[in-house]
Amino acid sequence: MTAAEPRRPVSWPVPPEGGWTVEDLYRLPDLPPHTELIDGSLVFMSPQRRFHALVIYLLEHELRVQAPTHLAVEREMTVVLSARTATEPDLSVVQRSAVGGLTTTRYRAEDVVLAVEVVSPDSTARDRDTKPHKYAAAGIRHFWRVEMSADDENPVVYVYERDDVTGAYVPTGIFHDRLKVSAPFPVDVDLTAVHTL
Repeated sequence: MTAAEPRRPVSWPVPPEGGWTVEDLYRLPDLPPHTELIDGSLVFMSPQRRFHALVIYLLEHELRVQAPTHLAVEREMTVVLSARTATEPDLSVVQRSAVGGLTTTRYRAEDVVLAVEVVSPDSTARDRDTKPHKYAAAGIRHFWRVEMSADDENPVVYVYERDDVTGAYVPTGIFHDRLKVSAPFPVDVDLTAVHTL
């Protein structure tokens, strides 16, 4: 848009009393891509940094190669956590039996084995606090949070597993140069490879 072009007015959807529902999320026209619903409120995504895109690419590729055949890896697909919350993890590992075909638009929380969030400046609080709490409450057993190291811009992966007694995530490891875990299945990733992509 040049300075001479008029700005197009923006029309924001007005939420109903009590907030939006998951079904509203699929009926509202003209929502921006990757809109999430958290506690009945719409959350719009900001443009992402190159780090975000490359880390998702690296982890998606490695998870697809290393996942057992009964699991599928999904990128930026909606996961319904409740009637008023539907998030879009950067990556999800789901039961292959839940994959309905090429027209699938969402998964249920109980189908998700692992949710992965790559932190961006505008999503820090959601990815560190809100989403892990909601994923654990919905019963998703494994959660990874990925952040950029301030020292060398490498990915740092924070790995969590759900404690069945408390219903909350507990940390099981922090990985800097190499991600090597045995759950939810054996995974081994050279995190420094993000610089070669």
